[in-house]
Amino acid sequence: MQVQFDSKVEQHFFERSGMAPPSTLIPYILVDNFPLLGLIASLRFLEWVSENPSGVVSLPTGKTPEYFIKYTQYLLQNWNTRKGRKIREEYGLVLQSRPVLNGLQFVQMDEFYPISPTQHNSYLNFVERYYINGFGFNPNKALLINSFEIPLEGGKNFMEVFPDSIIDLSLRYREASSPLESLQQKSIFKIDEWCMSYEEKIREKGGLGFFLGGIGPDGHIAFNIRGSDHHSSTRLTSTNFETQAVAANDLGGIEISRNRLVITIGLETITHNPHAIAIIFAAGESKAEIVKKSIESQPGNLYPATALQQLKNCRFYLTGGAACRLKDLEDLFYMQGMWTHSKTERAVIELCRKQNKYGHHLTLEDLMADDHCRMIPGLNEHTVQSVINSMKNKLARGIVNEKNHVIYHTGPHHDDIMLGLMPYTNRQVRDASNSIHFAVLTSGFTSVTNKFVIDALTDTLRLIEAEKVQMINYSDFFEVGYRQKWDKDVYHFLDATAERNIDEKRRGLCHRMVRAVVEINRVRNKSQLVRTLTQLINDLKMSYDGSMNPPKVQKLKGMIREFEEELVWAHYGVPVKNIHHLRLGFYKGDLFSDTPEKIRDILPILEHFRKYRPSVLSMAMDPEASGPDTHYKVLQAIASAVKEWEKEEDLSQLRIIGYRNVWNRFHPAEADIIIPVSLNAFDILLHSFSECYMSQVNASFPSYEYDGKFSEFIQKVWVEQLRAVQLLLGKNFFYQNEHPLLRATHGLIFARVLNVEEFLSLASQLERVTEGASGIPLSKLSITTK
Repeated sequence: MQVQFDSKVEQHFFERSGMAPPSTLIPYILVDNFPLLGLIASLRFLEWVSENPSGVVSLPTGKTPEYFIKYTQYLLQNWNTRKGRKIREEYGLVLQSRPVLNGLQFVQMDEFYPISPTQHNSYLNFVERYYINGFGFNPNKALLINSFEIPLEGGKNFMEVFPDSIIDLSLRYREASSPLESLQQKSIFKIDEWCMSYEEKIREKGGLGFFLGGIGPDGHIAFNIRGSDHHSSTRLTSTNFETQAVAANDLGGIEISRNRLVITIGLETITHNPHAIAIIFAAGESKAEIVKKSIESQPGNLYPATALQQLKNCRFYLTGGAACRLKDLEDLFYMQGMWTHSKTERAVIELCRKQNKYGHHLTLEDLMADDHCRMIPGLNEHTVQSVINSMKNKLARGIVNEKNHVIYHTGPHHDDIMLGLMPYTNRQVRDASNSIHFAVLTSGFTSVTNKFVIDALTDTLRLIEAEKVQMINYSDFFEVGYRQKWDKDVYHFLDATAERNIDEKRRGLCHRMVRAVVEINRVRNKSQLVRTLTQLINDLKMSYDGSMNPPKVQKLKGMIREFEEELVWAHYGVPVKNIHHLRLGFYKGDLFSDTPEKIRDILPILEHFRKYRPSVLSMAMDPEASGPDTHYKVLQAIASAVKEWEKEEDLSQLRIIGYRNVWNRFHPAEADIIIPVSLNAFDILLHSFSECYMSQVNASFPSYEYDGKFSEFIQKVWVEQLRAVQLLLGKNFFYQNEHPLLRATHGLIFARVLNVEEFLSLASQLERVTEGASGIPLSKLSITTK
C-alpha cells in the first residue's frame, strides 16, 4: 500500500528506516530501539499539539511511555538550546514556536477499579504525576478516573461496598442474595451510569484527537482485551489472564490482579473521531506475533487493534524485534545484505514448519516453490542436507563437557541462570577441574510479595519465642556472630529437604531472616530483634499491595532472593562464597530505573573479572532495550566491563555465552550451540525450583504466556524448541543416536557463543542505543514531576 504522510516527523522516520511502503492493513514505521520509539512518539505528539493546542489527547501509563515522557520534557525544556534545535531539525519537527500543553484536554484511558488514587500504582497517580504535573496539563480540562469520586449506592465509599476489592459482575444479571450483595448490585449499576456519562463527555468534546498507547500481549488496547466488541464504549469490565499477568507487577501479584476489575474507554471511543491520530507503539520480539496479527489481519474481535483500521491516521511505531514476524520484514531479512548460511538455515527450518514436513522429505521442488528458499544461492538437492549438518554440528557443541575452565555465569535476576542454562551448568559443575561462579547482578526484591515476607517474619518471631533460634543466644551473635556461617543456613535447609522435613526447612529460612534483619537494622540484642520483627510485620500489614517498600524492606526482600539462589547452586556443591550478589545500584524498584553508571554499576563487575579471571562468561542476551528492562541494562553494564577489561588483558580465549529464557527466544538459526535437555534434567530443574525459590513457587508474577511456575513454563519452551529441530532432523536422529545424551533428549536450549571481538561489536551497537538520539546520553533524560 502507498502511504501518504501528512506528518513531516513520520515522513522523516519512514525515510530514515529505508523501508518500502508497508503491505499491512495499518501502516507502521520502524525505529532501531526502544528509546527511539519514545522520540518519534514525542516529536509526533508535539507536532500535533502545535496544530491542535486545545485538542483532546489520551496518553499511556506504565513502563512503555518512559522515553516518550523523557524526550517530551527534554525537548520542551531545551527548545531554544543548540541541542534542542539540532534534534528538531534532524528529525523533522519544523515548528515556528514551542508548543504549549496547558490548553489540551486530557482523557484518562483506563484504571484499575477499585483502587485508591493515592496509591503510587494507580494510573490516576501516574497521570497526575507525569502528565498533569510533569507536562503541565490543566487539571480542570482533564477527564480523570478517580475511584473515590465515582458515586456508589447510599453515598458510600468503595471500601465499604467492596471491602475485599472484589466485584462480582454476575450481579448485573442475577438476584442479590444478601443485603451486602444488594448494596453491591446497586453500586455496580451506578458505576455503569458513571461510565456512560464519562463516554458522553468524551463525545461532547468531539472524541479523541490524539491517542497514544501500547499493546498488550493478548493485543489489548487500553483495557480492551481480546474479544472486545469494536463498538464498545467506556465500561467496567474484567480482564483475561495475559492482562492480569502484566498487571501483577503493578498490583503486587497475580493474586491481586486476578480479582481486580478495570474501567476502560472502548474501541469505539478511540475511533469515534474519524480524523483522530491513533498511534500504537511496541518493542521487543515478545510483541512480534500480536503485532503481526493486529496489522495484517482483517477486522475482528480476536485482535482488538484491528478496530483501528478504520482510522486513516492510525500508525504502529515498532522496533525491529516487534516487527520481525511481519511478512514485509521477513521478506526484507532475506533480501537485504549478504546471504549467509544462517539465512539458509532459517528458510529451510521455516519451510519444514510451514509444510509440516521432516527435512529429509523436502524436495527441490518444495524449495523452489517457497518465496524464501528459492532465494538461496546455488540452491540444489544438497541444500537441505547442509542445514541438517549444521544443526548436528550445533548439537555436537552442546554435548561437549567443559574442562579446566573458570566459568562466570551472570543473571539479571535470581532464577535467570537456572531458566536459561541449568542443564548446561549442571554438567559443568560435575567436572571438578572447573571453577564455577554464579553472579546475580540485581537485588530482585520487586518479585517478593509483602505476604511472603509477613509470613516468614511471623514464623521467625514464633520460633524465637519458642527458643528454637539458638544462635541468637551466643554472646557475640549481635556483634559479629550473625556475619558468620551463612552457609550453615543453606545446608540446614538442604538437609531438611533431604529428610522431607517441612518444619526444619522453614527454620532454615527463619535463621537467614534473623541474620538479614540483624544486619540491615543493626540490631544489638534479642529484645530489640523481637521489637524489630514485630514492627516490620505491622508496617507491611499496613502497606497496600504493590506499594513501594522502604529501602530496608527492599534489602530484606532482596536477601531472601539471595538465600534462594544460594540454595539452588548448593544442590550441586557450589560453595556460598561462589554465589555473588552484586546488587547493582541502578535497580531501585522505580517505574523508570536509572541507566547503569561506571562507578556504581560497571566497576563491581570489572573487579570480579579481575579477581576471578573467567575463561567462560554467560549472560542473558536482550540487545534491543525492550525488556525486561533490567535484562538490557545488565547487558549494558557487562558489555562496558568487558570493554574495560579488554584494555588490561588478552581476552582472545574468552568465550561469551548468550542465553535467553522465558522472556525472549532464539531461532535455531540464530544459535551457535544447541544444548540437549533430558527428562532427568527437567526433573532436577522442577524440583530445585520448587524447593529453593520459595517466594516464587506460587508464581505471583508469572509470564503472560503461562499460568504457573517459570520452571514449568521453561520446560514448555525447551520442548517446543526440540520440536522445531526434530522436524528438520527427524525424531529417529534422537532416539536412535549413538550418544546417550542425545538419545535421552526431550528438550533443547538455544544459545549464542561469541568471542570478545564479536561481543564488543555488539557492545558498540549498545553504545549507540545508550547515546539515544542525536548524541543525548539517556542518563541526561530525566523526568520532572514538579
